[in-house]
Amino acid sequence: MSDQGGVKFDPKEHQHLRFNPLTERWVLVSAHRMTRPWAGQTESASEQHVPRSDPHNPLCPGNTRANGQVNPDYESTFVFDNDFPALQPDAPAPPHGSDEDSLFQCKAARGVCQVMCFHPWSDVTLPLMRQDEVVKVIDKWAELVEKLGSTYPWVQIFENKGAMMGCSNPHPHCQVWASDFLPNEVVLSDRSQRAYYERHQEQLLLRYASQEANQQERVVVQSSDWLAVVPYWASWPYQTMLLPRRRHILRLTDLTLDERRDLADIMKRLLTKYDNLFEVSFPYSMGWHGAPTGPHLSGGVDHWQLHAHYYPPLLRSASVRKFMVGYELLAQEQRDLTPEQAAERLRNVPDEHYRNQNKKEEDQ
Repeated sequence: MSDQGGVKFDPKEHQHLRFNPLTERWVLVSAHRMTRPWAGQTESASEQHVPRSDPHNPLCPGNTRANGQVNPDYESTFVFDNDFPALQPDAPAPPHGSDEDSLFQCKAARGVCQVMCFHPWSDVTLPLMRQDEVVKVIDKWAELVEKLGSTYPWVQIFENKGAMMGCSNPHPHCQVWASDFLPNEVVLSDRSQRAYYERHQEQLLLRYASQEANQQERVVVQSSDWLAVVPYWASWPYQTMLLPRRRHILRLTDLTLDERRDLADIMKRLLTKYDNLFEVSFPYSMGWHGAPTGPHLSGGVDHWQLHAHYYPPLLRSASVRKFMVGYELLAQEQRDLTPEQAAERLRNVPDEHYRNQNKKEEDQ
């Protein structure tokens, strides 16, 4: 590391910039700010009691949703069309603008939005489900990618967990949006991965996984097939990336049975670490990125590597969250602790879920 005025650079003490090769954006790391007193907004740290079944929850088996449809008495996963979709398959196209309207461009956007319930019970989350139940979730994800991806170029699977992330229904579920266009983040990631592949004849994220596995300092949990790391360029405090460790995998549909089982295990382990960090059901937004589908199924996407992003907002405790405002909105992303510090904290929390441990203690 370089010296400045006789002071040796320390990433835990001195601000610096880190490059995100997927988005080609820089992140400002200011770890010294973690020592400042906090007088800002705090959230409620008490956990809401969620009943196993609620007759007023539209996601529970047998309940009636807003459109009048009644859910079946499902016992595993359950998928239905979103009652309030952001994308519709038959929306009319806007009129084409002329070259003179280059500052006011508008294009058609069509697609479908679905909701997928993970489990019939409202009082469980993925880390508290059995491994075989999580495998069924992964199987259904792959099935939806195959089905919707046969038509649409992009299928976005994402989960908003917790009220802090805008989740309106306390029931384990995710959303699946399929679109006839590639979203902005995907376009950036596609461009960066393609450029790296053309230069090096190697997938960017496969190379990255290999280097992270060798260095270990940002690894949270790992297995024979998967790696969960706090990315070197992470912008959210405890952001993680989940990616295949060794094999080139384009999409969820390409996973073997063993890889799906291993993925279920590492997801449970990672999410247990999250919950145990502040002993709270950890809020986050997560989603899968894989090679585009639809017309891209025929090829030209070998630069892609399947991976998942987890973006949790909590920073100091269960009641103090990170806000992406001010400088982050107007200039660039900034974080207050180094990714290495975040990974170490997650690694060091217990592997057994705190709820299970508390139950054991109560039973003694």
